Amino acid sequence: MIYTLTYNPSIDYLVTVDSLEIGKLNRMRKASYLYGGKGVNVSQVLKELGIDNTAIGFVAGFTGREIEEGLQRQGIHTDFVHLPEGHSRINIKFHGIEETEVNAPGPFVDAVSMRALKDRIEQIGIDDILILAGAATSNMESDTFATFISELPYRDTKVILDTNGEALVNALCYHPFLIKPNMEELSDLFHEEFYPSNTTGIVDAAKRLQDKGARNVLISMGEDGAILVTEDGHVYSRPAPAGIVVNTVGSGDSMVAGFLAGYLQNRNMEDALCLGVCAGSASAFNEGFARGDEIMQLYRLAR
Repeated sequence: MIYTLTYNPSIDYLVTVDSLEIGKLNRMRKASYLYGGKGVNVSQVLKELGIDNTAIGFVAGFTGREIEEGLQRQGIHTDFVHLPEGHSRINIKFHGIEETEVNAPGPFVDAVSMRALKDRIEQIGIDDILILAGAATSNMESDTFATFISELPYRDTKVILDTNGEALVNALCYHPFLIKPNMEELSDLFHEEFYPSNTTGIVDAAKRLQDKGARNVLISMGEDGAILVTEDGHVYSRPAPAGIVVNTVGSGDSMVAGFLAGYLQNRNMEDALCLGVCAGSASAFNEGFARGDEIMQLYRLAR
């Protein structure tokens, strides 16, 4: 089984406006909502690609119940810990103007609930895959993801880690199977600017992350595609398919889902990269997450 762990899931309210004027009444042209949080995003795209998975993490209140029930309606298994107080967050994403996000803080996670989540992690098997996704939040210690990995009963369980900053660095010693920094996160990690045109510098940075413990490093570069540096020393790159970008929220998570789906097909890293880039692009071409057939159409054209 594949498990996606989202520390702080959300309902993402997508609002389309022609303009946004502070201090004045603004009217929406269109509105919709999605279930969000990076691991939750991965779960939804995996399901679109026909891969069963279980979403775990924390939910709270009426919004948390809606997240859980909504994912279940999509056919996604859930095993969330329900927090005793608070509500899962609602985030606002503005479209129609320059993409703007307003993200709410999450509910407080008490010690009993944290122990309950660790108990779930301790049940993950050696042949399972755990995906840890999301940035460290104000109520989350920077070593939380590292702690979750340390709770796994088997060191050979594959872990995919999509986070940044200290949360990423602190977990590298556990040798995650895959990490996926984007260009901004890579720049923050090394305190220097990286650009898609500087392939040599990007690959060198990926190898430095491998020296710290990462096995495979997938670097997403937006409209420029992605670069993959594998644990056996191969370097693959893949441009993004051409298309009209509508919404980039969740495209990196879609890339993670597509990569894993491709890897599970035949354990071929180059094919996995191709499907990952196509999944990320397909979601960027949609207001929400791409359907499985849309992803596979791009993949067939790209191969």
